[in-house]
Amino acid sequence: MNRDEIKILLEKYYEGATSNEEELLLKEYFSRQEVPEELRSDSEIFRFFLDSASIPDASSGFEEKILRKIDRQRAEKKFNSRRRIIAVMSAAAAVIIIISATWFFTRNRGTVSDTYSDPQIAYAEAMKILYEVSVKLNKGTSPLGKIGVLESETRNGLQTVSRSTSLMKEKIKPLDDVFETMKMIEPGHTDKAPSEKEIL
Repeated sequence: MNRDEIKILLEKYYEGATSNEEELLLKEYFSRQEVPEELRSDSEIFRFFLDSASIPDASSGFEEKILRKIDRQRAEKKFNSRRRIIAVMSAAAAVIIIISATWFFTRNRGTVSDTYSDPQIAYAEAMKILYEVSVKLNKGTSPLGKIGVLESETRNGLQTVSRSTSLMKEKIKPLDDVFETMKMIEPGHTDKAPSEKEIL
């Protein structure tokens, strides 16, 4: 095919009027290495089509996988936006609570007054309240006395074990002397052999 025929086919191709056979002719022409300079841009287009023809078709279920992934990402975005909204609302609620508490305490600070005009009655009432608190605390801590008994019994048991251990050490001490003497009697020992008095 000459250059003019290719140009005519290209015009038909861009108008969408080419047949399958004519498109195959164009693809074959542009698949060659030697293409005139004025047709280089068209050559790039057809080479792209040739390269994309070698790309395999998507596997079955590919679209479903993509759609599931998109749905998952949308759900994550919704979850993150909900989380963001909850965080903002929590921060706003904390600010409102702080402002309300500050306002309440500063507003009511000046209105506090004594409930008793006589200091002796106030003292008696305070002592009565402190006594009740003391009774309740003592009542609550009374079961802890059993722990003190357990601790003292454990301490006594450890002292008994310690005494028996020290007695055993004292009784074993003469055996250590016997072992030392036996080591001296062993053959090959260079020291002087002990006398009969030392052994007994």
